[in-house]
Amino acid sequence: MIQDFKGTTAVLTGAGSGFGLECARIGAARGMNLVLVDVQQDALDRAQAEMEAAGAQVLARKVDVADAAQMEALAKAVQQRFGAPHFVFNNAGVGAGGLVWENSVADWEWVLGVDLWGVVHGVRLFTPMMLEAAAKDPAYRGHIVNTASMAGLLTPPNMGIYNAAKAAVVSLTETLYQDLKLVTDQVGASLLCPYFVPTGITQSERNRPGALAGGALTKSQLIGQAMSNKAVSSGKVSAAEVAQMVFDAITANQFYVFSHPKALGNVKSRMENIVSITNPADPFLERPEIGIKLREQLRAG
Repeated sequence: MIQDFKGTTAVLTGAGSGFGLECARIGAARGMNLVLVDVQQDALDRAQAEMEAAGAQVLARKVDVADAAQMEALAKAVQQRFGAPHFVFNNAGVGAGGLVWENSVADWEWVLGVDLWGVVHGVRLFTPMMLEAAAKDPAYRGHIVNTASMAGLLTPPNMGIYNAAKAAVVSLTETLYQDLKLVTDQVGASLLCPYFVPTGITQSERNRPGALAGGALTKSQLIGQAMSNKAVSSGKVSAAEVAQMVFDAITANQFYVFSHPKALGNVKSRMENIVSITNPADPFLERPEIGIKLREQLRAG
């Protein structure tokens, strides 16, 4: 159980907006040292200024989380400035839609690079530092929070590339939890699975690196983008509320964190299909009009 956050250090990727920024705000209010990581310099600068004004010690770094060398340099900088972190929020994420066979190699490399490899790098670089700190100090407590998505537990159509990345994060984080239990009682893990929450993820294209530039969007990608924009922007649960859920989960050593527990009905029906060896049901079971509209749009000439 982690109750006192004062004087601890948190590394937050995707800290310039959305959940990362809201978690940083809570961290600053609780007297934590903050390592703010984002790929967008102006958003990072704004976050740094805000957190320093709130009294936090801040290390801000512009980093592409998909890049192993940049992440390795970040880990060294954190060690030198603050020592081993107590909390790591592997939160940076980008979204992309479209029929799964229409995604280009560049699409796959970009989304998997940020959404999966970003988490992989955060886990492989910071966990050993945290375990070393735990071995030296019986009072040390640490926690890793990986941001997946309900898309990691469901398979909504026209979102295959994102679903695949987030499903991998779910599996990786559940395994991380089990692996940590084998070796320590001092470092925990949580899995955040947001549903539709207003963040900057629907404008992800703004940060796609030039080397992975996308071509013209296909019809299915345009439809997916419009649906995603609408669903996310109309979300009733705020990023700030989700960030508070995350800190509550850390305090309670709770693994699964859901922004919309009602959506678990869809997960339950998926799992029941699996164990009963039944073909996959409509992942929008509770809102069938979504699938109907999508089918109509894609089949229209």
